[in-house]
Amino acid sequence: MRRRLLVSTFAVAIVAILLLGIPLAYSTHKLIYEEAEQSLQREAAIILAGVQLRWDSRQPITSEQIGHEFPGRYVVIILPNASVVTAGTVPPSRGQRLTDSRAAGGIHVDVSQNAQDVENEALRSLLLIAALVVLGIAVTIALAVFQARKLTVPLIDLAETADRLGSGDARPRRRRYGIPEVDRVAEVLDRSAVRIADLLAASREFASDASHQLRTPLTALSMRLEEMVEAADYPDLVREEGAAALAQAERLVAVVEQLLARARHDRTGAATAVAVDDIVAQQVEEWQPIFQRDGRRVEVTGERGLVAVVTRAGLSQIIATLLDNSLVHGAGRVTLCTKLTAGSVVVEIGDEGPGVPPDLERKVFDRSVSSGEGTGLGLYLARSLVAVDGGRLELVRARPAVFAIFLREAADVRAAGERLVIGPA
Repeated sequence: MRRRLLVSTFAVAIVAILLLGIPLAYSTHKLIYEEAEQSLQREAAIILAGVQLRWDSRQPITSEQIGHEFPGRYVVIILPNASVVTAGTVPPSRGQRLTDSRAAGGIHVDVSQNAQDVENEALRSLLLIAALVVLGIAVTIALAVFQARKLTVPLIDLAETADRLGSGDARPRRRRYGIPEVDRVAEVLDRSAVRIADLLAASREFASDASHQLRTPLTALSMRLEEMVEAADYPDLVREEGAAALAQAERLVAVVEQLLARARHDRTGAATAVAVDDIVAQQVEEWQPIFQRDGRRVEVTGERGLVAVVTRAGLSQIIATLLDNSLVHGAGRVTLCTKLTAGSVVVEIGDEGPGVPPDLERKVFDRSVSSGEGTGLGLYLARSLVAVDGGRLELVRARPAVFAIFLREAADVRAAGERLVIGPA
């Protein structure tokens, strides 16, 4: 592209210079000769008038005086008495000189100039024009090189940026070139780089979230299946454990759907009015055997019959995450307390362990923050899930740790005019 720009600019400049230079050279050459002829005519008229004045006043007419007044000219004066007065150097033959003649009152004047002098002056003018043409061509080449570089370097950079985006390097370069059109393309590429970086980050985040969110129900499902294997000799227990495993599988499907909705940046839209006691009882039933193996127990206290607007699978996952967090990081008895405060249904989960370290209190819900060997995603995802349904998750006490889930009460939603669908018990 740079070569094409140089060739096209150089060609246009040459054509423009030639179209201007050739007529200018011709006009200058013609003008110099015309000026020389007009100068001879004026000088001949002046000499004739001067000679007549001297002749009439009977003053002497000498060649020295004429030569001094008109240097570089060859003057021949024929007086009325047939005498001849000459001044200046005799030029070459008549074909190589310019001549003008004047006659009046019996006086005849011839003024001649060497044509070579006029030709030399015309040649100097043509050489000056040629030098200007060469200078113009040089300046044009320099400007063409500069302009070609100014246009091609940004395009090369933009091509490299696009290639980097295609290879997965989504860092914006934020480089501008002073050309509005090219700068606009650069801005579009930078915005695309930011969007691609966001998409890549969201994909990595989704993969991490999915792996973490699926781990808990899969663990519970595996334990249920182990119980089924151990209780194969007891049909009733097998049916009970099979139903529990099926519930875990359904919950796993709901979690996958929620994660896919988050990956699409959508709200689940599945929040309904559900009985909090049923979800709490379900989770206690699932997690009680696990805590009993560690010599711990789970107790439920507080008010009964509370109804909150929440995604059923989401609340189950949040409570499961908090119970898993208490199992790994806590100690002693775990208490689930349900209560109603200021229009919010609250589910508190606490234990008797050492609690949250002081340096983690303010960032316990941040992504990738953990006090142990965990991934640091559990509490972050739990808060994200409850926020989708218009609730919030807070650490109400650090030591021993007590987490509170604040949910919207069904009565407040009815007062606001929202349509409720009472979820299955």
